[in-house]
Amino acid sequence: MTRARQDRLLSLLVRDGDWSTAATLADALGVTPRSIRSYVTAVNARVAPGIAVESGPHGYRAGPDAGTAVRAGTESGTPRDRLHRLVRALLDTPDGIDVFETADALHVSSATLDADLARVRGLLGGTDLTLERSASTARLRGTEAAQRRLLSRLAHDEMDAGSFDLQALRRTLGEESVGQNAFGPFKTELVSRLGERGWFVNELGMADVVMHIAIAADRVAQGRALEGAGAASGESHAEVERILAELAERHLGVRLGAGDQQHLATLVLTRIVAPGAPGSGSDLDPARTARDGARDRVEPEVEDVVRAVVQQAAAEFLVDIAHEDFILRLALHVQNLRLRAREQAWSRNPLTRSLKATYPMIFDVAVFIANGLHEQLGIPLMDDEIAYIAMHVGGRLERSRRADQLLTATIVCPGYYELHELLRSSVDRSLGQAIEVVGVETRVDPDWAAIDSDLVLTTIDPPMSGDRFVRIQPFLTDADVERVQTAAGRVRRGRRLARLRTELERYFSPDAFVRGFADVHEDAGNAASVIRRLGATLVAQGVIDEDYIERTIQREELSSTAFTDALAVPHAIGMTATRTAIAIGIADPSIPWGDGRVQVVALVAFSETDREAFQTVFEQFVEVFSERDSVQRIVRRAVDFGGFLDELVAVIDG
Repeated sequence: MTRARQDRLLSLLVRDGDWSTAATLADALGVTPRSIRSYVTAVNARVAPGIAVESGPHGYRAGPDAGTAVRAGTESGTPRDRLHRLVRALLDTPDGIDVFETADALHVSSATLDADLARVRGLLGGTDLTLERSASTARLRGTEAAQRRLLSRLAHDEMDAGSFDLQALRRTLGEESVGQNAFGPFKTELVSRLGERGWFVNELGMADVVMHIAIAADRVAQGRALEGAGAASGESHAEVERILAELAERHLGVRLGAGDQQHLATLVLTRIVAPGAPGSGSDLDPARTARDGARDRVEPEVEDVVRAVVQQAAAEFLVDIAHEDFILRLALHVQNLRLRAREQAWSRNPLTRSLKATYPMIFDVAVFIANGLHEQLGIPLMDDEIAYIAMHVGGRLERSRRADQLLTATIVCPGYYELHELLRSSVDRSLGQAIEVVGVETRVDPDWAAIDSDLVLTTIDPPMSGDRFVRIQPFLTDADVERVQTAAGRVRRGRRLARLRTELERYFSPDAFVRGFADVHEDAGNAASVIRRLGATLVAQGVIDEDYIERTIQREELSSTAFTDALAVPHAIGMTATRTAIAIGIADPSIPWGDGRVQVVALVAFSETDREAFQTVFEQFVEVFSERDSVQRIVRRAVDFGGFLDELVAVIDG
């Protein structure tokens, strides 16, 4: 466990790329600050005399040799690395492995290997594989397709950040696997060949395709090909099969059989966009999807289900997504998703974590849609697949929101010929998507108090100060543009947080505040007990009933509501509370939640009459708790409800 926490510490520092205090890191890992110091020493010892983790007055951050330390941790044999080596041995030896010989090869005791075999059984859920043990022999039983799915799971586990990593793939398949240096050229030519035929690749999904091709090539080279399943229908499918077979033989030196060609072609076709090509798939490129062509390629059942679910989501969250083009694009994506589900070839999304933390409301709309698709089409959805739906939702909302985000501005530029006209033209050209100029003052002594626009862009010094006043040059410079954009961002954020403060003061209650969860053990399943404890405070006030609590737990099981590294916002699908209210729980030290740990839990109960508040409270509340310093300030000082509210308001007010 200690070594795993050292690796987790290094991973957090590499991911964030900034200074973090020992207290913050301790909360994230569920240990003491003293343990953090010992972990840093151990991690630095991996690369001595290099520096994997830097120390300073602001805490710790990833050093210049952090990448080397990550590789050293893998090569030296972490428990996860040993587990993966054990699984590869089982997959590569159809007749089974000798337990005692394998323990010797891995330099562990037979008791440790028995424990590792128990962990292997835990990996087999949903793979249709079984682990058999007879005397000193252990073997895996199951189809070749199931064994490849297990390899895919290992590869995803190696790629902690979610993005495609050839080194991680090499660790999964073994250094001796075929074609290790050829997958870059293979992918480049595959994308080019598809592009020549009018197919446009979803790059995020194509990385997963390359992973599956690598697994297939390695297994075929070992004589472990997939059996054919009959001729696949469609000219597009047959053409992709031919392309894959040709490239695999030329770049990888592997001859794919009919079964592998069909399987891999299906994966490719569920991750490309082919405008106007009947029978092909579509994914995340809305600009290239013609409405009529899209409808020709969508199954009526899928379109009907997507339309109904999107309309429900639009009504539930009051979001502007029930547009025909959005429905058709999402339906094409869902149709591809069904095909991926049949193949059990899920797409990894490297943007999942950032989407969840930055756009929690959009992600929650995606969870609602995903749940409806699961209920009506039986598609099991993981967070990475939900994130793809969130990307569709975010794209649609972004087009709807642009007009709402414009700020008004007044230009103050004492007149000299057409100088003010030139300046206005420059502002419109450089900042037109962010601000709208509603007035131009050409006097040297304008009535400053009467200017009521969001921003004042002035070429002379104003007699007053404030975030909305921005000093610029008569001839707009790049530095001026940056200052205006920064000021606009401050104004927008200030407005959002001001609305949030007003809303939060309405929804909090001293009777719905809990500090400390000593009864929560090191088990992520205890999130349910925290939800019940916080929910009980709202039940006592008549805000919600027991059914709302159970539905909140069900929502949590769909996708973790830990939207930042410190905050979870559990809530039910459906706004059925008698009034909107928030129960707050402060955990110090942090408690397990989903795959991570949190320090603040905000159980939110929304009522039907407060739909508009949902977006304000939900998204902006998460924004406040996305800043580590703010979280630590609130958690440390919020010893009671009054202290919590004072600190929260202080953070909001900046």
